Amino acid sequence: MFRLLGAIAGFFVLGILGVLLGFIVGSFIDRFRAFGPGGMNPFNTTRRKTVFLETVFILMGKLAKVDGRVSESEVSHVELFMHRLGMNPDQRLRAIELFKQGAAPDYDIHPQINEFLMLCGYASNLKQMLLVYLIIMGLSDGHLNEAEEGLLRAIAGRLGYNAPTFDQLLDMVMNQTHFAGGQSTSTNALEDAYKALGVSKDSSDQEVKRAYRKLMSQYHPDKLMGQGVPEEMIAVATEQAKEVQTAYDLIKKHREQGRATA
Repeated sequence: MFRLLGAIAGFFVLGILGVLLGFIVGSFIDRFRAFGPGGMNPFNTTRRKTVFLETVFILMGKLAKVDGRVSESEVSHVELFMHRLGMNPDQRLRAIELFKQGAAPDYDIHPQINEFLMLCGYASNLKQMLLVYLIIMGLSDGHLNEAEEGLLRAIAGRLGYNAPTFDQLLDMVMNQTHFAGGQSTSTNALEDAYKALGVSKDSSDQEVKRAYRKLMSQYHPDKLMGQGVPEEMIAVATEQAKEVQTAYDLIKKHREQGRATA
C-alpha cells in the first residue's frame, strides 16, 4: 500500500527518479507495519534468537505428542539435538521445560507461532529452517504418521506454505536424510539424490546446479545467523548442507560418467 503511495508522491515531487525513491521508502514502511517495530530492528536480534529456540522446542513437544505418546526415539532425538547445540545444564532444563509445555494436551501453539511470525516471519530462511527441524524430528522414528504429517501441514500453512510447496520441502528433507554421514546405502540412491535437491533426472545440468546452489545458500551459516538463527543451531543446518552436497556430488558424478561412456 505505502510503496504505491510513495511512488505516486515521489513522481509529483521529483518526477521519474522520485517514483523509485518513493517506492523504496514505501516498502520500508510496509515492512515496518507488517512485522512491527521489532521485525527488522537489529537491536532485537537476541529476542529473535530466543523466540526461534522457544518455538523449535515447543513445536517439537507438540509434534512428539500429537499421536498420543512420546516415543523413546523422539526423546533420544531431542537429547541428541540438545547435545549438538552444546547446551549447558540450565539451557537443557529450559529446553526440556519448553518441550513438555508443547507436549501438554491442552497447550495452544498458536500464540507462540504468532510471536515467531512477528519477529522472524520476514525471513523465509528462518521459516524454512523451523520446518526442516520439525520434519527431521517427525522422521526420528523412521517415518511420519498421519497425525504428525497433519500437524506439520497445519504449521506450514500458518507460516505461509501452500500444499505443493510444503510437499516439495517434505520430499526434499526426507531424501536429504538418506545421505546422513556423507553417503547413502539406499538401492535408489540416485533417485533419492534428485529428490533431495527438488529436481528430476530430466532436469538440465544448469537446473540441477541452480537447485543445489539455492539449497546451499539457504543452509549457509552467515545468512542464517544474520537472520536470527542462534549460533548453536548452525551445526544442525551444516549437517543438512553436507547431505545436499553429497546428493549433488552423486548426481554430478553419474552425469559425468554417462557423458564419458556416450
